[in-house]
Amino acid sequence: MSSRQIIAQFMSNAEINVTPAPTAKEDNTTAILSYITIVGFIVAIVMHSDKKTALGAFHLRQVLGFILVSVVAGIAVGITAFILAFVPLIGPFLAMALWGSLWMVGLALWIIGLVAAINGRQTPVPVIGEPIQRLFANAFN
Repeated sequence: MSSRQIIAQFMSNAEINVTPAPTAKEDNTTAILSYITIVGFIVAIVMHSDKKTALGAFHLRQVLGFILVSVVAGIAVGITAFILAFVPLIGPFLAMALWGSLWMVGLALWIIGLVAAINGRQTPVPVIGEPIQRLFANAFN
């Protein structure tokens, strides 16, 4: 008997009723998708409601907090930039620098979170990640 015949005979006699465990790719999908636009975040929430994973819940909380912090920071910078715009000569440049800084910090935090999701790690983003996890501890469980 050849090895193929032995394997075929074994497979035909074996009754296997095993549900496959979630693979790392399936687990990462919700986490990664949550970082891709607001629509991706909403789709990730729907996906997570069907199949809850610890990694998905962690990154959904991170993105929820990131969105809220971004909105609050955007409003604060907008008000400050509006006031700075009235300062002669240097005011508009300071306002642009403030907006640029906000965008750069936001982009860096977003990339750090996305890379952690891609690698399947539950690493909080710097500065805001741990407070977000504590604040939204019961969300997406």
